[in-house]
Amino acid sequence: MGLISQQILGQNKLTSKKDNTVILYITRHGKTILNTMDRVQGWADTPLTPEGVQVAEFLGMGIKEVNFKSAYSSDLGRARQTARIVLDTKGQSDLKIVEVPQIRETNFGSYEGDLNSKMWGDAALYLHYKSSKELFTDMNKNPDVLKNAMATFKTLETLGIGENYDDVKARGQKAIRQIAENEAASGGGNVLIVGHGMSISVFLSDLDSNGKNISGTHMGNAAVCKVIYKNGKFTIESFGDMSYVEKGKQISEKKK
Repeated sequence: MGLISQQILGQNKLTSKKDNTVILYITRHGKTILNTMDRVQGWADTPLTPEGVQVAEFLGMGIKEVNFKSAYSSDLGRARQTARIVLDTKGQSDLKIVEVPQIRETNFGSYEGDLNSKMWGDAALYLHYKSSKELFTDMNKNPDVLKNAMATFKTLETLGIGENYDDVKARGQKAIRQIAENEAASGGGNVLIVGHGMSISVFLSDLDSNGKNISGTHMGNAAVCKVIYKNGKFTIESFGDMSYVEKGKQISEKKK
C-alpha cells in the first residue's frame, strides 16, 4: 500500500490559525454481518447490519457538537460506511471522506471469514494455553500476549499474506502521524478517523509521548479514542470511549 497522498490531506486550509493542535477522534466502525456471526473480519469485509447503522447514527448524534475539519476512514466498506453515517447524522454531509488503506484491520490470511473461535483456539493451543478463554484472561494482564497471538495467526495461516503485530503497528502509526502532521500544518482542528478494533489498539499501543500504554483489544462498535497531537507529540486522552454513543442514544430516545 502506497503512502497517503499529500494532496488529499489537510482538506480545509486554516493556515491563519495560531494553534495548530490536532484532535483526532479515532473510531471503530459499526457492527457488521461478520461481527454478528462471530467470524474473523480483517481485510475481508461485510456491510453494517441495521444495528451497526443505528450505533453509527447514535455516534453522529452524540458527537454533533464537535465540528470536524477533515474525515478519514480505512478503504474497507464498513469503515467508510460508518464515517459517512456519522457525518451525515451530525450535519456535515458535505465533508469528504479520505480513504487510507494503511489504517485497515489486521490481515488474518486464510483465517478470514472463519469462526473467531477457530482462529483464537488454534492460537491458544499453539501458545500452550488450555483454551482461548485462558489466553484472553492472560492477555488482559499482559499486552505481550496479543503480540504472541498475532505472530501465531501469521505463522498458522496458509495463504502467506497474514500480518503480525509489528506489521500492523508500522503501517498504522506511520499513517496516523502523517495525517496529524499534515492537519497541523494546515492549522490544526478536529479530525475524524474511522478504523477497526484490533488495529486501532495496536496503532495506539505505544503512541503516547508520556509513556501511556494501551493494552487489550476490546473496543465496542463506534467506540472513540481521543488523541491530541501538538508540537510533534501524541497524547492519548481516552480509549474505547462509548459515552458519545450513549449520549446519542439518549438524544434519540427523547425524540420518540
